[in-house]
Parts: sequence; C-alpha cells; structure tokens
Amino acid sequence: MFYLIYAPNTNQEKAHQLMFGVNTIGRSTDNTLAIADESLSRYHAEITVTNERIVIKDLQSLNHTFVNKVKIDQCELKNGDLINCGNVELKFVQKVNNTPQTTKNPNLLPEPLGEEDYEVTPISETIIKQFSTEPSSFKIQDLLDNPGRSDSLLRLPQRASNQRTVDKLKILLEVSKQLSSPEEPDRLLAKILDLLFEIMNVDRAVILMVNETTKKLDARAVKLGVGIPQDNQFYSKNITNYVYKNGQAILTTDACLDNRFHDSESIFVQTIRASICIPLKPREEVIGVLYVDNLSMCDVYSDEDVEFVTALANQAAIAIDNANLYNKMQAEAVIRNKLERFFPEAVRKKLREEGNLGIVDTEVTALFADISNFTKMSSTMQPRQVIAMLNEYFEVMVEEIVFRYEGTLEKYIGDALFAIWGAPYRKLDDPERAIQAAIDMQWAVLRLNQKWVQQGKQPIQIHIGLNTGKVAAGNIGSEKLIQYATIGDTTNVTSRICNVAQAGEIVISQTTFERLRALNLPLEKMPLVQVKGQDKPLQLYRLMWNLLPSKLSQVEDLEKSVLL
Repeated sequence: MFYLIYAPNTNQEKAHQLMFGVNTIGRSTDNTLAIADESLSRYHAEITVTNERIVIKDLQSLNHTFVNKVKIDQCELKNGDLINCGNVELKFVQKVNNTPQTTKNPNLLPEPLGEEDYEVTPISETIIKQFSTEPSSFKIQDLLDNPGRSDSLLRLPQRASNQRTVDKLKILLEVSKQLSSPEEPDRLLAKILDLLFEIMNVDRAVILMVNETTKKLDARAVKLGVGIPQDNQFYSKNITNYVYKNGQAILTTDACLDNRFHDSESIFVQTIRASICIPLKPREEVIGVLYVDNLSMCDVYSDEDVEFVTALANQAAIAIDNANLYNKMQAEAVIRNKLERFFPEAVRKKLREEGNLGIVDTEVTALFADISNFTKMSSTMQPRQVIAMLNEYFEVMVEEIVFRYEGTLEKYIGDALFAIWGAPYRKLDDPERAIQAAIDMQWAVLRLNQKWVQQGKQPIQIHIGLNTGKVAAGNIGSEKLIQYATIGDTTNVTSRICNVAQAGEIVISQTTFERLRALNLPLEKMPLVQVKGQDKPLQLYRLMWNLLPSKLSQVEDLEKSVLL
C-alpha cells in the first residue's frame, strides 16, 4: 500500500491511500485527492502507481510542484519524500503504522476509509449463490422448425402450449437484441424483413414509411419468398392507407370479399386472399406500416400469428424510431460542432449549461496581443503567405496558450487578438493565468521565429497589454447573429496599454499590478502615460518576462541563447 500524508506532523495530518494507476491532485472536486486550497491549480499534479515504480508529474500548474524542495516536471517517488503543491505539503510513504486520523480542516474533502479503518469479513462466508452475467449463445434457429405446425405460420415445432409461449418470448427477446444497435435505416428495414421470413411462413412482405415531406407512404423495403415473381406494387394501397390513417391493424382472411376494399383493383389482380397490415407506431404518431400477405391460402392467419407479428412490428417500430433519432442526433451534432467552432470553449460550455448567455457585470483581466510593425511586414508578402503565417501564429497563441490557461478568446482583430480571464467563468487566479499566458506568448514567439528563420521566413515581435477591471459580458448582437463580448472602459484601456508597449514587451495596468503584487514579479514602474480617451494619465508597469521561465515547454537553454 502507498499513501500520501496531508499536512504531515501537524494536528491536521491525514492519510490518503493511493490507487493503482493514475491519482490526481488539485482544487477541482473530481480529482482523486481534492484539496480546496487557492495555491493549487484545478489539476495540479498526478501520481501514477505501477508495479515497477511510483511517478509524480506536474500538470503545468501555476505554482509548480516540488519534491524535497526541488522543482520538478516529473520524477520517481521514494519512501519519505516530501511533496509541495503550491502551499500544500504532502508526504509519500509506503505504509502507515496507525489508523489515519480524521482531519478537522474544512478545506480538505473527506477521504474514503482505508483498510485499517474497518474489519473485513471473508467474502466466501457471505456468498449464497453465484450467477454468470455473460450473454447467452442462443440463436433463433435453435428454436425453429420448418415448416412448423399446419395451423400456424410460425415455424415452431410441436410443443406444449406453455413451452411454445416460452419459445416465442425467447425469439422476441432475440429479435429485440438484434434490432437494438443503431444502423443505417435501409439496412435496418431489410433486417426486420429477414427476421420475419426466418420465423414465419409468409410469401411477401413490405415496410412502408411515412414521407416527412409528402406525409404519404413510400415503400422502403420489400422481401419475396422463393419463386414469387417480382412486382413493383403487390400490396393494396387501400389497405396500407387505411391502417396508416386509422392507426389500427387489419387482418383479412379473404380481402376479395371485404367491402371496405371493393374499389381496390390490386386486391383482385394480385389475388390477395390473406394479409396482415400493422401500423408502426412507437409513440403517438404512426411512422409507417408493415404489410404481410399470402397469395393463395385463405383463412390462414391464426390469432397466434397476428399476436406474434404485432409484437414483432412493435419492436420494429421502436428500433426504426431509435435509428431515426440516432441519425438526427448525429446530424445535429455535426451542425452543432460546426457552429460551436465560432465560440471559445468556455462559452460553449456555458451555453450547454444555460442555453443562453445573459449580460452580467463581472471583473476580468483582459489581454491584447499585437504583432509589431505588421503592416510594413505584410506589404512584402503575398496575401496567402500572410494568412498562412497568421494561422500558424494564432494556433500557438490561442490553442496552446489562451485555452490552456482557461482564457476566453473574444475576437481576432487583424493581426491582433483579444482574450479575457473572468468571463463567462470567474476564478480567483484569473490575473495570474492571464500574466502567465502573456509570458508564454513571448517565449512562443521566439520558438516560432527560430523555425521561421530556418524556413527562410520573416521573424516577428509582439507587444502585449493587460488590464483588470469591471465589464459587462454576454452575447451581444442581433437576434439571429450574436457574439460573446465584453463592453466597458476596461476593454478600451487594455487596447491603449497594448499600444504603449513596444516590440517584445508586456505592459500591465495598476489594477493588474495590484492583483499580482503577492507574486513578486520582476516589474519596472514606468513614467505616467497619457492615453487617448482617459482624462488622467495611467500608471503602467513593464514586466521583465525574459527573467521568468516559460511553462509552455522545457526549452530554457534554447530560449536564453536566442535572447543572447
């Protein structure tokens, strides 16, 4: 057994048993070890337990993971190692000598009892009977006999009535299982008719489905017995339409004598003597009909036959309806995924939770990032080259950085991007996430430049501005075309701060500085700056980001050499 001791050697000490496999540590409640401490990231670190070794890995956390006071990305744990995740201290041990104590710390979520906390009753003393849950290898053919009884079209052998009932239930159960998997509609209809012909002695069968546009019946699947000549329409439209409109099954022992269908020429031409027509009605609405007939034998269908075909038709109706719903869901999912690409992940998540995004007042940390001298640079490039370069640049800036730090991309503005932290979801460490994203952006540009120079392309520099303040956030636009956006002076000021920043610089506002004061970042106080739209000059700070490591990848030696 392996354990993590929370707050070792304190009155809050508590043991947590590690599971075999992956154990995660963080603030989020879905972690294996969830600890409500603000110094932890939502998913801070993970410990993998295998037969060979136990490995701890930092999950690119904001405040890092340390083992025995040494910052790590990944390392193997040994008995007695001290682990620090943010301000949380844990001790890794291979066993605990005493029963773990229940912590009084309200920020640590309750942990499950370990083996030391209760007595284990041998399982062999409590078992009464064991059952196999493996599916049976039963096949429909195992119960069928050809041709079956003379007084029934069911291909069941002569048996006692109670055993015959059991056999029919077994067959219907197997039919249900075979029709339960979603399939392409036409293949499903063909399977239904194949099962019908396998189980019963019938000559012809057809499934007609309601056309959603015309609201009329269209033949979708047809099956004929051996030696039956092909005919485009062997069924009576009068019969099928009657069943469709009335929603009730019809059994005809001799359709030629039924006054309801005396105008139906097909009945006489086809010599239809006996038929069953059953509505396919999974819920309130008829979606189609199943038609089965016999060419020459009259008075052939027994009550048992009708009862069985009705049960099969009901199962078929449910299977068809489920297949249609499944296909609609797939089509809608494709459309939804295409539409959702226009929204950042955080906005998509909020839309799924609430259905719409109303306007709310909140505090955000906003980030503007712009490519320096882009107009001059792009004038020497072909339009397609500019687009290809921007696509590669934005993929790194947004997909690998903004989204990684759980920011919301609000918009692209030419070669600039505007992202926010704090809407639609607000977190206490939003300013920290935003500043770390800005740092990673500058390091990422250096890596992109190294690749582009090797490819004979022009290198770039970016300037970034950050600001924290109140905004109104939500879906803004017309009823048919909306965009998630933030409105307020905070947004405008962020843009002005970005314009103050020079190539390769990160500049932050006074409000952002105050939120980050505890981090002791290498910041340089700038002279007061007057910007457009503001009555008073702004106090800004320049971040010496090159003195801080990038969390995006472990290439510090490369990055330092590039700077030199």
